[in-house]
Amino acid sequence: MSNPTNAVSTELDAVNQILSSVGQAPVSTLDMQNPEVYIVLSTLREVNKQVQSESWTFNTERHVELSRDGNNKIKVPASALSVDANVQKYNDKYNIVRKQGYLYDMYQHTDVFDENLVVDIVWLVTFADLPPIVQSYVVARAARIVSVKLVGDSEIFQLLQEQELQTRVALMEYETQQGDYSMFGFREEDNYYTSYQPFTTLTR
Repeated sequence: MSNPTNAVSTELDAVNQILSSVGQAPVSTLDMQNPEVYIVLSTLREVNKQVQSESWTFNTERHVELSRDGNNKIKVPASALSVDANVQKYNDKYNIVRKQGYLYDMYQHTDVFDENLVVDIVWLVTFADLPPIVQSYVVARAARIVSVKLVGDSEIFQLLQEQELQTRVALMEYETQQGDYSMFGFREEDNYYTSYQPFTTLTR
């Protein structure tokens, strides 16, 4: 069985590592007409989005100003997984959500704003641009899920589950080093409470 924690660089590399980890033959192209490729690639992409949605140092950008259009609406960037009003600037002035592609204020019940907004954005990064340790975790997690879909072998599932946990631990260590957190869990430039940060738990 291949170790899904090996370094990867492309989706094709990742798909072949996952296929190898569940005892299947590698492929030369990402042909979505191939049922196995479809299952593995769709799982990989969904897991990639789930993992990045947790908000990490590498894909979270704070204090980003989004401008209004001619109708005083603010369009959500296409690659944004989540957008929230910056709490340091606005405190509790806005409660921002995404609605029909635009920012919407739940407090005022409107998508029309009288100012540009400074927001915090969690971006969806392409798989090839992910830090290697993040790639490894995404592949390990996807491999565990794929093993259920394609194989259903309990021993393989257990091995892949252990590998997933190991890569998660390594990812948490990477995140705490990259994030410059203090003993209270805050980055040095932050002075407000965040309800969830990835390093606070190994598994959800």
